[in-house]
Amino acid sequence: MRLLDWLVIAGYAISMLGIGRYFALRNKTLDDYLLGGRRMSPFAVGLSLFATLTSALSYLAVPGEMIKHGPMQLSQFVGFPLIGLVVGWGMIPFIMRQQGTSAYQMLEQRFGLSVRLMGATMFLTMRMAWMATILYATSDKVLAPMLNLGPQGTILASILMCVITLIYTAEGGMRAVVITDAVQSLIMLGGAAAVIVIITVNLGGVSAWWPHQWAAQWDEPRFGFDSTTRITFLGMITSAFAWYVCTCGSDQMAIQRWLSTRDAPAARRSLFTTLGAEMLVGILLGMVGLAVVGYFTAHPEQFTESASLITGADRLFPHFVMVGLPAGMTGVIIAAVLSAAMSSLASGMNSSSLVLTEDFVVRFRSKPLTDAGRMRVVRWISVAIGIIVILISLLVSRIEGNLLDICYRAVNLLTAPLFVLFFMAMFVRWATTFGALTAAVTAVATAVRIAYAEPLGLRPISMMWIMPGSFVVGVFCGSLASLMLIPWRPKHSAPAMPQDAGKPL
Repeated sequence: MRLLDWLVIAGYAISMLGIGRYFALRNKTLDDYLLGGRRMSPFAVGLSLFATLTSALSYLAVPGEMIKHGPMQLSQFVGFPLIGLVVGWGMIPFIMRQQGTSAYQMLEQRFGLSVRLMGATMFLTMRMAWMATILYATSDKVLAPMLNLGPQGTILASILMCVITLIYTAEGGMRAVVITDAVQSLIMLGGAAAVIVIITVNLGGVSAWWPHQWAAQWDEPRFGFDSTTRITFLGMITSAFAWYVCTCGSDQMAIQRWLSTRDAPAARRSLFTTLGAEMLVGILLGMVGLAVVGYFTAHPEQFTESASLITGADRLFPHFVMVGLPAGMTGVIIAAVLSAAMSSLASGMNSSSLVLTEDFVVRFRSKPLTDAGRMRVVRWISVAIGIIVILISLLVSRIEGNLLDICYRAVNLLTAPLFVLFFMAMFVRWATTFGALTAAVTAVATAVRIAYAEPLGLRPISMMWIMPGSFVVGVFCGSLASLMLIPWRPKHSAPAMPQDAGKPL
C-alpha cells in the first residue's frame, strides 16, 4: 500500500460520509427518511438494489469460484428474463398496492400477528447473519492479507468499516443509502473492468489469459438436475431463479426499494436495472478470475503458496491487487471491495432497523410515537444492530467451504422459508394461520437438512437445492395443513388484499 492508495480510500470514505450529511439536512418527513418520499429515480433504485445484493461476498466469491470450480456458476444469467417476468408482473404490482413501510405488515393483514412476527424475525435473523458474513469476508479475506493485519487489526478494521457505514446510513436514511449504493455500484463496475484492462495490457492481449481448454481443477460440466452434483446448468438456473423471486418478493431490502418509487412501472424499471447490472458485473468478475490466473501463470515468481489455485482461490484476487497493480489502482480496487461491503451493510442496517421499529417497537407501544421519535428510535436501533453484527461476524469463520458455500449455507438459509409465508398469503386462497406457520417451520427444517446434511450424518444433497427444496416442501406442507384446519380458520386470516392477488404466477 502506497500513499496514493491510502488517499483514494480516505477520499472514498469521506465522500460517503458527505452524502449522508447532505441528505440528513434534506429529510423533512418520516416518509422521506424511510422511503425517500416514494419518488426516487428507478435507475438509482435499481443500481442500489444491485449494489445491496452484490456484496463483498460476491465480489470475492465470483473470481474465486471461477478460479477453483470453473464457469458453471455463470449459467444463472440464462434465467434472468424469466425472473424479470415473474417478479416484474407477478409480484411488484401486488407489493406496490401496499401502503405501509414494513413488508411484514401484509402478513398480519392475512394471517394475524403471530405470522407477522415470525416473518420479521426470520428476516432479521437472515440479514444479521448476512451482514456478519460480509464483515468477516471483507476483513479476513481482503483487508487482513492486503494490509498485513493481525487478528486485532482485522477486528478494528471491521469496526471502522461498520461505524462509517452506520454514520451515513443513520444520518441520511433511505435516500443516502440509495445514492451511496448507486455510486458504489459504479466503483465496483469500474474496479473489475480496470483489473481486466491492466492484466490484458501487461500480458499483451486477451488471448494470453483466456483459457483454451477446460482447466483440470474445474468441476466437470453437467447439464441436467443432479442432487449430488455441486453445480449443474439447470440446477444453477433454478437456484438463481428461486433466490431472486424469494428475495424480491419477501425481503424488506427489496420491497423497501420498490416502495420508494412512484408506481409499479417505475419499480419494474428498477428491477430491470438491477438484473442488467448484476449480469454485467457478474460476467466481468468471472473474467477477472480468468485474468488473474493468466497473470500468475505468466509471473510465477509472485505466485505464493498461500494463494494457490486449490486451497486459496478466494485469496488469489486480493493477492493480485497487492502485487500486480500500479500505485493508486490498489486503492481503487480496495475501495471497490469496500463499496460492495458497505452498500450491503448500509441496506441491511437501514432495513433491519426499520423492521425492528415498525414490527416490534411501534406495533407493541401503547402510545404512538411522533415522526421525530420514530426517526430517533430507528437511529439508535441501527447502532445496536452494528454492535450485534460485529459480534456475530466472529463466528462465521467456523463455517467450512469457500465463500460461495458460505453464502448458500449461512446467508441464504432462510431466503426461501421467508418467501413461503408471502407465497401462502398471495397465492394460496385457503391458507390459514396454522398452515402458514407449518409452512415456515417445515421449510426451515428442509433448508437445514440440505445445507448441513454431512454434519447431521445424512445423505448429502447439492447446496443448489436449498432454496427450491425448502420452498416446495414448505408450500406443500403449509397448504395441506391449511386444508386440515379450514373449519377453524380465524377471522383475521380472511384475505385482506386485492381480488387478483390470488392469481397464479
